[in-house]
Amino acid sequence: MSDERVPHEAIERLLEAWRGEVEAGAVYELIAQRERDPERAAILRRMAEAESGHRLRLEARMRELGAQVPDASAVKVPRWLRLQARYAPVGRLLAAREAAESDEVADRYLRPTGDETTDALLRDIRRDERSHALAVGELRAGSAAPAAQTATPQARLERILARERWHEAGSGWMSGAIYGANDGLAAVFGIVTGVSGATGGSSFVLTAGVAGAVASALSMATGAFLAERSELEVAEANVERERREIAERPDEEREELSLFLQLKGLDAATADAVAEEQAKDPDALLRILTAEELGGSKPAGHPVESALAAGISTAVGAFVPVIPFFFMTGSVAIAVAGAVSLVAHFAVGAAKSLFTLRSWWGSGLEMTLAGVVVGGATYAIGLAFG
Repeated sequence: MSDERVPHEAIERLLEAWRGEVEAGAVYELIAQRERDPERAAILRRMAEAESGHRLRLEARMRELGAQVPDASAVKVPRWLRLQARYAPVGRLLAAREAAESDEVADRYLRPTGDETTDALLRDIRRDERSHALAVGELRAGSAAPAAQTATPQARLERILARERWHEAGSGWMSGAIYGANDGLAAVFGIVTGVSGATGGSSFVLTAGVAGAVASALSMATGAFLAERSELEVAEANVERERREIAERPDEEREELSLFLQLKGLDAATADAVAEEQAKDPDALLRILTAEELGGSKPAGHPVESALAAGISTAVGAFVPVIPFFFMTGSVAIAVAGAVSLVAHFAVGAAKSLFTLRSWWGSGLEMTLAGVVVGGATYAIGLAFG
């Protein structure tokens, strides 16, 4: 291999790694901006700073090889990745970053370039990337910081019992709205194609479509309201039952907490001491036991908000296949409704990838294919009955 060939391959690999470090740092910073826990946010920002440090080391080596260093601001994180970093569930984002860090270790930093100095630098950075993958895995598992091992028993207890918000943060009403639109679109598209097949696209399609859209929206809204309220009622009843048990059998509940802590890894003496300390405050004991047994001390839910999000989003999706029949009938209306609905299927599928972290085009095509199957099947049934 010639001397000219070695620097060329080394530079290409350095540029590849450099772009990866810029993108990874930006993603970690976006996730950190969403995190309300200062400790976890600080961990994520330190990881972003570490990626920046890697970038500077890669730039220094590129200069040594006589290569031009690109402007970091010229590296644009893909728009869809930015949207995912802002809105997708954080647990899934961290899982994706953990996989990305592992892939970088397996590919970008392991293949030799032919330049010993560059290979040594990549091996050094590789060790840091492996540490990042482990750190991300610990964040997903609930370990907030290495200092937890030297913290007080109470602080260790808080870390042990803290329920993961990583899996809950980020999706909110947007995720529910997208899935509501998905349900409304798929259901009413089937109604419209079925009635179109049976009637040849007559005005009956409009009646059936509007009725189906309204019924779907109201059904989703009332279902979401009742489900959310039921969950709240069950959670509140469980908390009240736990409160009575603490008042009626405090010794038994204190022993129960000690056993939970021992299962988490504390020795018996430390667990007993922590349980004894927490038992001095019945409210604190209630919070800890409900977090351990029920997954949280305060049930959270908004039945009206859930009903509105589900109902409105379902209505929006459901009316898409019906719109052409407000203005036309017959085969033209059927064709337009089919085209508009399949485009909407693709858009909804792509939007779902914000929360599933799949590729937007793959998710969109999958949803479109599902629409084709539903529409084709119901249209054939309509023809048979017509």
